[in-house]
Order: sequence, then C-alpha cells, then structure tokens
Amino acid sequence: MFQRVLIANRGEIAVRITRTLARLGVRSIAVYSDADADARHVLEADTAVRIGPAAARDSYLSIPRIIEAALSTGAEAIHPGYGFLAENVDFARACADAGLVFVGPPIAAIEAMGDKIRAKQTVMAAGVPVVPGRTEPGMTDADLIDAAAEIGFPVLLKPSAGGGGKGMRLVSDSAGLAEAIESARREARGSFGDDTLLIERFVQRPRHIEIQVLADAHGNVIHLGERECSLQRRHQKIIEEAPSPLLTEEMRARMGASAVDAARAVGYTGAGTVECIVSADRPDEFFFMEMNTRLQVEHPVTELVTGLDLVEWQLRVAAGEPLTMSAAPMNGHAVEARVYAEDPSRDFLPTGGTVLDVVEPAGARVDSGLRPGTEVGSNYDPMLAKVIVWDETREGALTKLSAALADTAVLGVGTNIAYLRELLADPDVVAGRLDTQLVSRRAAFVQSTPDHVFAAAALDELLALQPSGPVIDPWDVPSGWRVGGAAGFSVRLDSGGRQVTVCVRGSSVSVDGGAFVPASAAVSGSVLRLTFDGRTYRYRRAKSGSVLWLASEGFTWAVAEHSMLEESSVSGAEGGPITSPMPGTVLVVKAAVGDRVAAGTPLLVVEAMKMEHTIAAPVDGVLTELHVQAGQQVALNQPLALVIPEEQS
Repeated sequence: MFQRVLIANRGEIAVRITRTLARLGVRSIAVYSDADADARHVLEADTAVRIGPAAARDSYLSIPRIIEAALSTGAEAIHPGYGFLAENVDFARACADAGLVFVGPPIAAIEAMGDKIRAKQTVMAAGVPVVPGRTEPGMTDADLIDAAAEIGFPVLLKPSAGGGGKGMRLVSDSAGLAEAIESARREARGSFGDDTLLIERFVQRPRHIEIQVLADAHGNVIHLGERECSLQRRHQKIIEEAPSPLLTEEMRARMGASAVDAARAVGYTGAGTVECIVSADRPDEFFFMEMNTRLQVEHPVTELVTGLDLVEWQLRVAAGEPLTMSAAPMNGHAVEARVYAEDPSRDFLPTGGTVLDVVEPAGARVDSGLRPGTEVGSNYDPMLAKVIVWDETREGALTKLSAALADTAVLGVGTNIAYLRELLADPDVVAGRLDTQLVSRRAAFVQSTPDHVFAAAALDELLALQPSGPVIDPWDVPSGWRVGGAAGFSVRLDSGGRQVTVCVRGSSVSVDGGAFVPASAAVSGSVLRLTFDGRTYRYRRAKSGSVLWLASEGFTWAVAEHSMLEESSVSGAEGGPITSPMPGTVLVVKAAVGDRVAAGTPLLVVEAMKMEHTIAAPVDGVLTELHVQAGQQVALNQPLALVIPEEQS
C-alpha cells in the first residue's frame, strides 16, 4: 500500500477520500485554490498545497501544478476523485511520466471510454446493446440536423468527451435543434475542450440505471449490482438508490454480465461504472450509454449495500493487489440525496453565500465539504453534500432519508433540502415508478414563508434588544410603552416574496394585520424555540447583518428587515432593468444597444456552477442599456441591461 497519496480534488469527495486514507494509515495530501484556503478538505488532510487562484483552469485543472504538488510532497500516487481531471487522459499520462501512480484505469481504457463515439463502437464489438443513433466523429451542424431527421424526434445531443450531463440537450422538434447544437457545443468546449457531438434516439420514459464494476490487474472483473439514478434535473442526478426497484434478478444478472464484458473489452482496472438506459415501458430492454472511468458521486449507496469501501479498493488495485472476492451480493436498500446550492422555487438556479452554520443528522452517513465560514461561489460545482441512509427495505430507507434531511440544515446559503423531502414523498417515487423526466413533469416547487417564521424572527429581534447586566434601566426595556399605554413593538420583515408587518404586544403577536395570538420565544445558543398560537417550533438560527436565517424540518428561511432592503424597480409589464438571477459569468451577449427585441428574445447567457441560464427580454421594446460583456463576472441581482417598451423609448 502507498505511504502518501495526493487528492487532486476538493469539497466533499476530497474529505471522503481523506477519511479512507486515514483509516488505512496513509498520509493524505490536499491541494487548494485561493478560494479554498480554509476549506474543510484542507483542514482535515495531513498536508495541503496551494495550487493557484480561484479559477479552476488555473488550479484544479492545472496538470503541471498538481504534478508539482505531488512531487514536492513525496506523494506516490494521485487520486483524482471525480470531475476536474478524473477522466483526463493527459493527466493520467502526466502522472505516469512523473513516476506517479494514477488511481484509476489504464490510459488506454480512459481513451476508449472517454470518447463516447469510440466507446459505443468498442462495446458494440463486445456484443453490448447501444442506443440507436449516429456516432460518427467530426459531424458538422448540418450532419447532426440530417441525423435528427433520420432518427426522428425527440433526440438527445451529447458531447463525445466528458460526462456528468454537461452539454447534453434534449430536443423535441426541429425548431429548436440549431440553437441546441450551438449551446451544446459551447458548453462541451468550455467543459472538456472538445465540442464534438453525437446524436441518439431519446428513449421514451427512460430510466437511468448504472452498474458498478470493479477490476484488478490480474484479470479479475466483477460487478457490484446496480444503482437507480432516474431522479434528475437537467441531466444532473438528485436522488440515487441501490438496488433499483425495477430490476428482476434475471435482468440484474444480464446487465451485470454486459457491464463486465464492456470493462473487459478495454482492459479496465479499478472502480468504474457502466451507465445504461432502460425503458420504463420495456424493462427487459437496456442500452449502453457510456462508461465513467472513475468513482461516481453516488458510490456510497453501493458501499452501504455491499459493505465494501470503493475508495479502499481503488487504492488496493492501483497498488497492484488482487481482488479478494468473486462477488459482493447486495444486502438491504440504500438511498442518497444530493444537497445542492440552488433554489428549486426559481427553476433550480444556483445560489451562493457564506455558510454560517451546518447541521448534520444523526444516524445517517453524510459526505460533506462544508463547515461554518465556507464561501459558496460560482467557481465550482453547486453540490455541497450528500446524505445517505441504509435500511432493510426500500420503504424504510426512504423514510429514514426524509427524517435525516429534516435534521439537515445549511444556514447562509439557499439549498434544495426542502425540495428533496417533497420529492421523496411523491407517490410515483414511493411506488418506484421512476423515469428521468419525472422531476420535470412535477408541478413547480413553491416555498413561501409561513406566519410562524415571521413571528419567530420578530421575537428573536425583540429578545436581542432586551438589555442585560446587573442593573437594568426600565426605560431601556423595549416594551413599546408610550404616554397613554403600550403601543407594542412592530417590525417590517421580508422573506420568500412576502413583506409583512409583525406587531408584538405583551405576550401576543400579530402577523400582517392578523389577529393577535399568544406567542413567546427563547434563544439558547444557536437554537430558537417558539410557541405560537398553541404550537411549539424549534429552529436552528444564525444571523448575518440584518438577515436572520432560520431552519426547521428541512426548510430554511432568510428573513430580513424590510427597511434594509432595496426596492426593486423591475416591472415585467413595463420593461425595466434586467438583473442577473444568479452569481456567475456572462458567456454570450446576443444583442446590442439600440436593437428592437420581442418579449422572450434571448439577450444574454449567464453561466454559474456549470449551468447555463438564458436571459430574455421581458417585453417587446428597445434595448437601451447594456452593462456587461462576455467573460464578465456578475453578482446576484446585478443590473445587466435595460429594455424599454418602444412607445416609451
């Protein structure tokens, strides 16, 4: 076994790898950008090396800097985690040239499976079924348009390089094909440096099922069962489980054997995943999609049902050790939920901010890179943590995961935790009727701020105003007393799109002009306990400036004093300033000052956390102001442009 291993990654996966290295007695070496100088993965590693500024291309994607960090610290091997350089053949080759062991498959396997076109040709030769489509290298836009007409809509555009759903576009008709090709190429070029696309038939009501394989350098290849990964949004997985509620033992054996054949076809070693599409309407039919030549984000569910540590086996195989098992049967059921920095009520747009407090649930496995003080920005992937549970039954696992999420909170940054709980309760999810379009079919998620939260925020502020000390001047007590009687304490609060006035009079509270109801509150450390209208609530609390963050039952609310807020001047009906819906980078500017635009005309494309968002004109009118250019960093709600109705201009 190795003595020192460098982890060429960040966040929760770097922390998770460090955990296994520590258990094996192997010294861990972290790398970090300027944005991650105080990150959790840096603090928990035995050694940490700065590799550059915040931009990933100058730090986590810089092969020379990572190789230099490994050599300067005496590392024998590099574990790439996932994302960044994990499937980069140039990185694997640079490791070999420097005398370092790349904890992953051979270079030839990465090359074969890293190019989706070549991968499909390779597995077809091994007898593995593939999705119908066209996979010729170097297809032009015109070729792709012709191929779509041959295949028939809907079709799926996919980058030949890379993975993780980046650059994938589902196109339902010819009208949107040209723009989808342009967008897919741009994202593929930015993510992988290669804008080659392939096109496939889109399987109706598809289920995304993947097979975990494990292979050594001594000819042993086994599969560790499957994971169901059908719950996705924008081709990014949200909830994963093992085993799949769809597969029979016969189907599992067929898919497992096919995955082993695919791995053998390229001389694979280490941990890898063969991803397949299964039609929900024809569960006996499956197609190869791609092979991920790395550890998967969702690997913990396989670990919980097999009892294996996949990172440990990656290291053992990389060190030349043979597998000691010929199979690893699945026991029970495991489910994982990904916690993202995003706002489900705003179409999953990325969020950001400073983490003020983190609450992790007892009785669940949590893979996380978070700690108080963590800055969540637009430089890296929006996934913050994963919550994983195991139970003997699927029903029990789903129940445990919902309970664990109820006890999870990230204060200071908006997350999808409440949405995850709602999704777990969906009747189709409970029944196992899954497909990759289920999330997009569901009604929009709406999170409003209830009255009890406003009452809690007002009483929290009132408690903070209470004087303390051995001697208290009664005139300092914020009782609201005036000549002629008590007027009460009033505050204007804003949260979740609601602006309300809360009035506290003695031991009663009125929210937004409603009836006064009995209420009281007490703060103990970071916990606020409220009794409101006969019910008791418990919140985790944290305050940043004028904003109070409260979390309970998986929900998190940011409550601000209205007087501290800037009034928005945007009016969709009358035009007005167009602001950025998220912190990020302007990728494309599609219009110029003076252009006449129709409502819905794309004006700009902003990218954050590997997600593109097109910003359109709110009304028919004239673009009279443009404040940004391509490549510019923008903040949340930063003014970008101004569209004025033509009659006003």
